[in-house]
Amino acid sequence: MSTNQVKVVITGLGATTPLGGDVESTWAALLAGKSGVRPLTWEGVENLPVRIAAQLVVEPEAVLPKHRLRRMDRNEAIALIAAHEAWEHAGYAFGDREGYTIDGDRLGVVVSSGIGGLHTALNSYSVYLDKGWTRVSPFTVPMLMPNGAAGMVSIEFGAQAGAHAMVSACASSADGIGYAMDMIRSGRADVVIAGGTESCVHPLQMASFGAMRAMSTRNDEPERASRPYDKNRDGFVLGEGAAVMIFESEEHALARGATIHGIVAGAGYSGDAYDIVLPDPSGSGQAKAMRRALKDAGIVAEDIVHVNAHATSTPAGDVAELTSIKAALGEEVAHKICITGTKSMTGHLLGGAGALESLITVLSLREGLVPPTANLDDLDDGVDLDIVRGEPRKLPDGPIAALNNSFGFGGHNTAVVFKRAL
Repeated sequence: MSTNQVKVVITGLGATTPLGGDVESTWAALLAGKSGVRPLTWEGVENLPVRIAAQLVVEPEAVLPKHRLRRMDRNEAIALIAAHEAWEHAGYAFGDREGYTIDGDRLGVVVSSGIGGLHTALNSYSVYLDKGWTRVSPFTVPMLMPNGAAGMVSIEFGAQAGAHAMVSACASSADGIGYAMDMIRSGRADVVIAGGTESCVHPLQMASFGAMRAMSTRNDEPERASRPYDKNRDGFVLGEGAAVMIFESEEHALARGATIHGIVAGAGYSGDAYDIVLPDPSGSGQAKAMRRALKDAGIVAEDIVHVNAHATSTPAGDVAELTSIKAALGEEVAHKICITGTKSMTGHLLGGAGALESLITVLSLREGLVPPTANLDDLDDGVDLDIVRGEPRKLPDGPIAALNNSFGFGGHNTAVVFKRAL
C-alpha cells in the first residue's frame, strides 16, 4: 500500500485540562461555555503584572503516586495521565487489565512540548543556589528536557518504533500530530500515541509575557479575560494541560474491531521568516499552511465546514488569522464555515495547544457540535466571518472536514485537517 493510500484514524482520546481531569468533563465544560481561568494564589503574586491563569482542575497528585511524581516534571506527569486515558479509551491493555495488546516495535510516540520542564529547571537552580550542588536531584536533566514527556510515555507503554518531540513554540504539538500521522503513513508504526503537553504557569513566565504586553491584565475578571474576536480583548491567558490521541492505520484499527472517532487526514506547514515573535501581517504563511494541509488531505476548500482557530485573544493576531483563512479557502467558502476560539475557555497551552484543540476538533466532528467562543460580547469591527458564540453550533450531517490552526513564535505555521468518521 502506498503512503497516500494509508488512512490514519483516531481510536482513543485523553486529556487533563483547566476545564476537567478527563475528556468527558473537558468537553462538557466547553459546550457550556465555562472558563478555566482563575486567580493565582502564589506568595508575592500581587507584584506581578498578570495574576491569572488557566490551571489544571485535577492535580497530578490526585492521579499518580508521589514516588513517581518525584522523578517527573509536572508537564511529563500530565502527559502520562492523558496518555493513560487515551490508551484505555482505545481499548488497549495496560498492566494486568484485559484488552488488546500491540508489539512495541510497531508502536510509536510523538508527544511535544514548547518549553519542557520549566518548573524543574528553575526550582533546581534555586536548590543549587540555596543548598549547593550536592542537593540537586540527579533526575533534573531528564525532568527538564523538552522531550522528557515523549520519553516517559514511550517507556510507560513500551513504544519502540520511535519516540519523538517536536519543539516549535505554540505549533509544537500540531507539528507532532503531523509527524505521528506520517509515521503510520510511511509504515514505521501501526499505532502512535500522539499529543502535547505544557505546564509553565510560573512567575518567570508571567513576568516575561507581561513585559512583552502579550497577556491579558484583566486580573479582576479572570473568567472573562480570554476573549478572542472581542473588541475589548487585551492579550492571551496562559494555560496548562495535556491532550493525547491514539492514531492507528485504518487497517489495524478495523482488524481489532476498534471504535473510530475520527480521521487525521492531512497536515500543512510553513515558516513566516519574518520576526521571532510577530506573525507576518500579510498572513501569507498561515494561508500556505492551510492550503498545504488541504492538498495533503486530498480535499478541496469546499469540504471544510469548521475551523478551530489559533485565536489567542491578542489584538492583532485574531483578525489577521481570519484574513489568512479567507486567503486559504477563498472568500465564498470562508463565509460559509463556522469558526471557534476555544482558548477563550482553556487559556493558551502554548506547546500543548495544538493537541488539545485538535482533540476538540475531532469531538466537534464526531458529536456534530462546535463549542462557542466565550466572552465574545462586542464583535471586533474587523471580523466579517461566522464566529460561534453564545451556544454550541450544530454541524451538518455526512462526510465533513475541519481545520485546526496552530501558529508559534519563530514564524511556525501548522494546519491539520480532520475528517468525520462515518
